[in-house]
Amino acid sequence: MGSSNSFGSKARSLVRQALAGAVSPHSARAAGAPLYRLAGRAEKEKEIDVSRMRRVLVLRLDEIGDMVLMSAFLRELRRNLSADARVTLVVKPATFNLVEQCPYVNEVLTFDWAVRGRLASVRLHGRALRFAKQHLWKQRFDLAILPRWDADYYHASFLTYFSGAALRLAYSEKVNERKEHLNANYDRLFTHLIYHAAEIHEVEHNLEVLRFLGGTVQSERLEVWVTEEDHEFAEATLRKPELREADPLIAYGPSGGNSVLKQWPAQHFIALGRELRTEWNARFVILGGPGEAALGKEITEGIGREVACNLAGRTTLRQMAALLRRCRLFVGNDAGPMHIAAAAGTRVVALFGSSCTHRFRPWGDGHVVVTRELDCRPCAQPEHRDRCAQCIYERPLCLHDLSVGTVRDAVRAAMAQQSRPGVARKR
Repeated sequence: MGSSNSFGSKARSLVRQALAGAVSPHSARAAGAPLYRLAGRAEKEKEIDVSRMRRVLVLRLDEIGDMVLMSAFLRELRRNLSADARVTLVVKPATFNLVEQCPYVNEVLTFDWAVRGRLASVRLHGRALRFAKQHLWKQRFDLAILPRWDADYYHASFLTYFSGAALRLAYSEKVNERKEHLNANYDRLFTHLIYHAAEIHEVEHNLEVLRFLGGTVQSERLEVWVTEEDHEFAEATLRKPELREADPLIAYGPSGGNSVLKQWPAQHFIALGRELRTEWNARFVILGGPGEAALGKEITEGIGREVACNLAGRTTLRQMAALLRRCRLFVGNDAGPMHIAAAAGTRVVALFGSSCTHRFRPWGDGHVVVTRELDCRPCAQPEHRDRCAQCIYERPLCLHDLSVGTVRDAVRAAMAQQSRPGVARKR
């Protein structure tokens, strides 16, 4: 019986290894080769003239903040294309609301890469093929762009290849050690590669793609695209008793995104709020996603329901942007709401723990970054990084030991720099 079980275990292991091997750049190229032969499209390296591209595919399957930092690229890409060019943008479902109103693309599609359970990678591979067949092949793209500089965790490289685009551009797997390890041989899926290895800001990484294509950049300004309905939601929210005639109105972003190592403790937010309430009679909106509703409630009750409104999980991304445009200040962690605030033109006090300030600081002038410069920062250093999932200490000292007084002083400095008092201008 033991021998039989052992044999079965080994057989299952071999099957899993075989299936894992099927999800590789080599197998993807073998599967896609007939597509490119039938389309009569060569993959020879040649210079790309972006102004001559008529059908362009852009893939951005990562997180909210990454999508916000792409807004300048989308605007400048459109400016460099011909008037009759068509742009299709593929995003994850969670960011669709944010880009739905983007005036620089003709179509926004969603691809859900969140597959869990047994044979997840194989099932995701099949999902990518089906998506390409249903939505992409018929469009016969001239160019597909994957602008993500860091490692691809989202199957975007395979989807770029399966798109059938004649020209496919991405950052090389060799731009950093982690990407070279996690995305080994992914370079084979592209016709053109960028080898720019410098860890510059993500906005600059995105725009570097356009420059590689021979395009020009007139502005690096970020944008958020909201509707009149979103503005109406914001105005109705500001009529709530706890927010009425608020000056200053301060937005809190207590979420750490997908990592607790990026999250300033809730009790610190509460203590800061009480001080700002006493000093300036400040009022607060607590923002975040559906998973942060309980965190928002804790902070709201800690500061006082009479001056704080918990909107975590109660707004769309565009509604959040419309609210942020009316706030005097945003105080929060390195996560999506921080980048939305900066793009909306609201001054930001950004609290950084594990992530890289030089790559992810709020983009624009006048923002303040607060952090503790420990030797282990950022967590993404090769010797102990795992997508910011663990810490070498019992708790993340970079944020837990970041004092309320230090952040309060940063808030005071940011408030003093503002050109005029009052509610931020609606844009």
